[in-house]
Amino acid sequence: MAAVGAARALRAGGCRYSRFSSSFSSGGGERAGPRFRPPAGSRRDWIGPPDKRSNLRPVIFHVPPHESPLERRLRELREETQAWNQSFWARQNTAFQREKEEFIYSRLKARGLEARDETGQKVTLSAEEMADFYKDFLRKNFRKHMHYNRDWYKRNFTITFLMGQVALVRALRWLRWRSTNAGNQ
Repeated sequence: MAAVGAARALRAGGCRYSRFSSSFSSGGGERAGPRFRPPAGSRRDWIGPPDKRSNLRPVIFHVPPHESPLERRLRELREETQAWNQSFWARQNTAFQREKEEFIYSRLKARGLEARDETGQKVTLSAEEMADFYKDFLRKNFRKHMHYNRDWYKRNFTITFLMGQVALVRALRWLRWRSTNAGNQ
C-alpha cells in the first residue's frame, strides 16, 4: 500500500489533448499563446493541435493552487523552453519553405518552364533534384542546427534535473505525512 502512495507522490501527472486554435504562428515567430484556456477546475496539462508554422503541439501547463517555488521554476522553464522551441521551428520551417520554392522556381526557369503546366497542374522536380536542395539546405544550416541541439540538450537536462528534485520533494513530503498519520492511528 505504501508503494502505491509513493508512486502517486512521484507521478508527474497526466495531460489532456485539447481542440484549440493556437496563435503561436503570429508574426516574427513570437509566442502569442494559445487562444484556448482549459476549464478552471482542470488539474492537467492541455495539449493543442500542431501549430501551422512550427508543426509542434503547444502545451498549456497546469498551475497547481499551492505551487512551490521549485515547481514554479520547473513550470516556467518548461514554458520558456516550449516558446523557444516553437519560435525556432517556426523560423526554420518558414525559411525552408521559402528556399524550397525559390529553388524549384529557379530550376524550372532555367529549363524555360512555368510553375504550372498547360493543364494547370503544378510542375514538380525529380527526387534527385530535390535531394540536391535538401543536402544544400542542411549544409547551410548545419551550425544553426548544431547550436539548437546543444541548447535543447542543456534545457532538457535542466528540466529533467528539476523534475527529479520536484519528485524527491513530493516523495519526502508524502513520507513525512505518512509517518505523522501512522502515529495518529
